[in-house]
Amino acid sequence: MHVQEWLETVPAIAVYALVGLVIGLESLGIPLPGEIILVSSALLASQHGEIDPVVLGASATAGAIIGDSIGYAIGRKGGRPLLAWLGNKFPKHFSEGHIATAERSFEKWGMWTVFFGRFVALLRIFAGPLAGVLRMPYWKFLIANVLGGIVWAGGTTAVIYYVGIVAESWLKRFSWLGLVAAVLVGLTSMLVIKRKAKKAQETQQVQPVAAAE
Repeated sequence: MHVQEWLETVPAIAVYALVGLVIGLESLGIPLPGEIILVSSALLASQHGEIDPVVLGASATAGAIIGDSIGYAIGRKGGRPLLAWLGNKFPKHFSEGHIATAERSFEKWGMWTVFFGRFVALLRIFAGPLAGVLRMPYWKFLIANVLGGIVWAGGTTAVIYYVGIVAESWLKRFSWLGLVAAVLVGLTSMLVIKRKAKKAQETQQVQPVAAAE
């Protein structure tokens, strides 16, 4: 069943809870389609008056901020062993190459990695736990986390909702386009990071060999 069609079968309060929960778990470090759920829900809100876009955006924002904060706490407590455990559980998302790429992003951009990470599929999963593992000062993390959550979750909800209102006559077609666009953005960002992660992993493998020689 189409995600949006399924959302139409549940009450508004359940939609708010689902959006907040999925985005929260994704931000915490569990690979879930948070962006697709958010886009579908915002489109649904533009069609049905029962769903308040303000409450929807607030639910998404709260889920993003709370999830990232929990991920930060878990990462700070779990440290490097946590990354190793995640690598065993989710090898496609938490491989050594992916982690190395994310670490370089933190070293280069610091707290801005948390902010801009909201807009990149894999970094949304990495940002909270990795910031904790790398011992980023919490006040820096909190500022970037809150601002990123508001801009990404609230902004995505507002843009998709108002576009849906303006293009109401094309809504059924646009709902597919919106989901396709979200998936394409996610896949593109994943491929870019995967390519960088592969290069980083190859570099790490070459360095020990060079040192041994």
